[in-house]
Formats: sequence, structure tokens, C-alpha cells
Amino acid sequence: MKKPSQLYNTIHYKALHSIFSSIALILLCFSANAQENPPRPLQVRTFQNLSFGAIIQGNSGGTVTIDPQGSRSTTGDVVLTYQSHSYYPAIFEVDAIPGSIINIDFGSPTVLSMGSWSMSMQINSSVPHSPFINTKSTNTEVRIGGTLTIGNKLANPAGDYLGFFTITFIQQ
Repeated sequence: MKKPSQLYNTIHYKALHSIFSSIALILLCFSANAQENPPRPLQVRTFQNLSFGAIIQGNSGGTVTIDPQGSRSTTGDVVLTYQSHSYYPAIFEVDAIPGSIINIDFGSPTVLSMGSWSMSMQINSSVPHSPFINTKSTNTEVRIGGTLTIGNKLANPAGDYLGFFTITFIQQ
């Protein structure tokens, strides 16, 4: 027969063994990660290119601006026409994790050209304004506007001037 102190130690040992075994089983049910998975990368698709439409420049030239909502305005000796060539802002579809902060780098001025003639274009505004917080779980539409600087008739004869611009979407 066991002494009372031995009986107590045996019961105490069995109870501790049961408690530690239960804790070990509970801990095995949980998974642990040492590091968070990286965020889903930002994806951008072009939905619509930027177009300044048709214009007539005068003797001194000027600028044409398309704002992100699609309104068109001029400065200087430039006349807007509404024939044959439509005007509209660039539209991009941005797919990012909701809650991401997105900053847009409009880059430096770019050149539109027609043969040996050229004019300068600067991307200068967006809707939503940069930086913005992505609140959608689906694509967010980003509209981009810009300003085209046009010389006089000798510097920029009539025709279709083409080019491209680079902007950078930065996800934080």
C-alpha cells in the first residue's frame, strides 16, 4: 500500500501530465506564421488613352488642357474644334487591396511628334487625386488629364501628333 504522500504525488503527477498534454494538443490545432505574406501586387490596365482632339493653332500657339473629367480648355492663340477627332482623358483601372494608399507619379514632360515636328505634353492631374486610399474591392477607375503645349503654325503644322507617356502607380 502507498503512503498518503506517495498517493498525492501520483495524483498530482497525473493531473499535471493531463494538463500539459491538453495544452500541447490545443497548441497543435493553431498554425503560426513567422512572417506575414506579402501584399497582393498592384495591377493597372489601360481602359482609354488620352486624346486632345482637333484644334486650330494661330500665329503664336498656346496650350490645350484636358482635365480628368474630360473638359477641354485652351490658352493663347488656339481654337478648339469639334470635328472628327474626339477628346477625352486617359482612364486606367487599378486593382489593389482595399485600404492601400496609392500615389501617382506623373513623370516628366513627354514629346508628341509628327515626322520632324514635335510638341510637349505634361500629365498633371488625376481623379481621384493623388495620393488616394483604395476603398474598393473591385477595380478603381483613375482618370488622368494633361496639358499640350503647341507652337505656332510654322513650328507645329497641322496633322496627327502621336506619342506616349509613362506614369507610375505606387502602392504603400
